[in-house]
Amino acid sequence: MGKITWKGTTLLSPLPVIMATVGNMEKSNIITIAWTGIVNSQPPMTYISVRKERHSHHMIEENMQFAINLVSEDLVSETDSIGVKSGAKIDKFKEYNLTKVKGSVIETPLIKECPVALECKVTQKIELGSHDMFLAEIVAVTLDEDLLDQNGKLFLDRAGLISYSHGEYFTQGDPIGTFGFSVKKPEKKTTKKFR
Repeated sequence: MGKITWKGTTLLSPLPVIMATVGNMEKSNIITIAWTGIVNSQPPMTYISVRKERHSHHMIEENMQFAINLVSEDLVSETDSIGVKSGAKIDKFKEYNLTKVKGSVIETPLIKECPVALECKVTQKIELGSHDMFLAEIVAVTLDEDLLDQNGKLFLDRAGLISYSHGEYFTQGDPIGTFGFSVKKPEKKTTKKFR
């Protein structure tokens, strides 16, 4: 089978789909975003790209903070609807029965119903064209306790996170490997010597 070539387009998939919260505890908004990711380890950094005309854009510029709230599959309907309605006309927390909770570091509220939230402080706004990218340091992570085992190990698969691919939402499938499995040396079998 051959290959075809298209002009450059935004076809990187799948992507995480998140509900970003912006503003502060008194005046806030939620925006659905799929254009996000990790860009650095030390310090931990991320970004979100937001169209200039979006209601949330100026709210991010005002306090230079946002939270990335990871979305579980039971919130897919709310996530989709929040993505097509403007926070300039409705209070999305009230409209979708979502609960504001105070972040541990930032003034921007987190969404209690989301299993994981990354608290972010913007370090730079980069104008790209249709979108501005808000580059940010992840200053705290809040997560549901039931994602941890008794030893404190994180099991993110318990969160039921969703992704976005070319206009559709997906749940995560079964794991097919772990980081480094392809180069891991097989464990040596030990033979017990009996006397």
